[in-house]
Amino acid sequence: MKSRLILAFAGLCAVALATALAIAPSASRTQHASAAVYGLSSHGMSKSEKRHLSGFASFEAGIGVAAKAPAARANARMSSPAASLCPRNFGPNVMVNQNCLNVSDIDLQGRAQAQNETAIAQNPNNPRQMVAGFNDYRRGDGTCGTAYSSNGGSSWTDSTMPNGFTRGTNFGGFPRQYWQAGGDPSVAWDSRGNAYYSCQVFMRPGGVTNNPDTSSAVYVFRSTGDAGASWNFTGHPAVETFTTNPNVLTDKPYMTIDNNPSSPFRDRIYVTWTQYAADGSAYIYEVHSDDYGQTFSSPVVVSTTSSTLCTNPGSAGTPNGTCNNNQFSDPFTAPDGTLYVAYANFNNTVTGTDNRNQVLLTKSTDGGATFSAPVKVSDYYELPDCFATQGSDPFRACVPEKGTAKNSIFRAANYPSGGVNPANPSQVVVTVASYINRDSNESNGCTPNGLSSITGGNLYIGAKTAGACNNKIMLSVSNNSGASFTGSTTDPRLLPVVNTANGQTRTDQWFQWAAFTPRGTLVTSYYDRAYGSDETTGDMDYSVSTSTNLSSFKVTRATSGSMPLPTQFPDGHGNGQFIGDYTGVSALSGANPIWSDTRNPDAFNCPGTPAVGVPPALCTLTEPSGILANDQQIYTRMTPAS
Repeated sequence: MKSRLILAFAGLCAVALATALAIAPSASRTQHASAAVYGLSSHGMSKSEKRHLSGFASFEAGIGVAAKAPAARANARMSSPAASLCPRNFGPNVMVNQNCLNVSDIDLQGRAQAQNETAIAQNPNNPRQMVAGFNDYRRGDGTCGTAYSSNGGSSWTDSTMPNGFTRGTNFGGFPRQYWQAGGDPSVAWDSRGNAYYSCQVFMRPGGVTNNPDTSSAVYVFRSTGDAGASWNFTGHPAVETFTTNPNVLTDKPYMTIDNNPSSPFRDRIYVTWTQYAADGSAYIYEVHSDDYGQTFSSPVVVSTTSSTLCTNPGSAGTPNGTCNNNQFSDPFTAPDGTLYVAYANFNNTVTGTDNRNQVLLTKSTDGGATFSAPVKVSDYYELPDCFATQGSDPFRACVPEKGTAKNSIFRAANYPSGGVNPANPSQVVVTVASYINRDSNESNGCTPNGLSSITGGNLYIGAKTAGACNNKIMLSVSNNSGASFTGSTTDPRLLPVVNTANGQTRTDQWFQWAAFTPRGTLVTSYYDRAYGSDETTGDMDYSVSTSTNLSSFKVTRATSGSMPLPTQFPDGHGNGQFIGDYTGVSALSGANPIWSDTRNPDAFNCPGTPAVGVPPALCTLTEPSGILANDQQIYTRMTPAS
């Protein structure tokens, strides 16, 4: 969506998250001291914590989840169930996960079915070799799904992440720690052709199962010799958590690898995450590995302090300074070995009805041992409060469609994604999504209107008005190795955007990822409502913007047709609440975006079947919103990028 979290089963029931954590360093040649933190209860969270928690974490924690299943209407029987349950490519859109659809009980739509929250990476020695990661619910609960391609993404094969159990040394001293669920993937390659997968695993709390263990961890798995077809067992811990105090959460991890052969930190693996602490703070931390993921260092604070940028620490603790409320870290490296981490920060001061926040960046020139003071990348505006705008999903933001319909309620947040230009290593580029931007501001009827008194979420005048508010992917550039950015002193209303096609000016784009080609072309992929009636129906497409000069962009539609709004993990109206927290792209050869797609129908037992003397039959369903119930599966498409 980027140690993720301790999760509680949400299904269609609002269930409290009561999870406890204690960070323990990985077993290593030199044992590090344990850094203790604790667990998180959603009932004890502040409004800010509920808003900034990742969509994955908040959904699994039951925040805003409907208590009753929607009253869906059965349609005619499927005439060819085998074809419907086993979908394949949509023309040039290539299906990544290769499973057929499980048929779930109607009150568990999405469970045992959905795949979402995507990541993709290419082997720098052979870009035709690719690995993909995604949340995978096909076994019932979520786990860390993966697939690989050896032909440049023309076809894919599933592989299995062996994350059923790990060593239990740091979980009460037992030989094994079994895991009930997992997700939140990131993938990367080193310079020697090994692939890596960062995977969050966790136990369900006592309110869901009869097991009192609420442990959680992030493990890094390695694939050696077969380019993602198999993975080492067991994975090795970047972060492990074991306690029972329900106050804190480890959330939103992401991994990168310095795979430049000339770097002084060649093949060093970095993992960053947000740590929600018992004192209400949320700092970004980092660990790293120099032995191909066998062991990891002790955690280091990434989100260092700034008295000028972080002027509003609130009531949370400040053990590591006033920049104590952060989320959505994205680590990436430069050819000289510099590690950059961009992240969202919520400690800025605003006045009146302004509701902006800021993206900060820190860097490490010593391989992740220490980090610089933060630099402002840009201000940005979060997506609108979903409860105030759509009447559903409190404490979460979403991407509302325009007009009177209120079906687009899946959780979404704006975040940074960046990279270093390999053709100009002093140039650091960060993309930042923002609801107020050059195409969406007071001049065309979109006005910030403060924060909701109920949830604390962002309010806007014009959020449901066609041609007024719309989300964009902005561009902030540093030409001095991250010392300053074009967005440091430029208002979001004046920053350039990567969404420059004619149909994008007054439509929404979100969930971006960014990467550079070896020749220095910037590639940005994202969900897009610029096509057909997407902006009013809530349907969506996926697009790719490329630029060789950071001033003009070529936009390519990646999807071969529009996708309907998601319906899995529904609220009481049958509208899907979760389709992941982020998407991915790789650009070593062309642009290779990867996204969760909703064009395949869901399937259910037809009413009255099976029964005594009545064999089972499969039907599609129409949700109360009028949308045909659909599945979430992973697709990609190679698009040109110079």
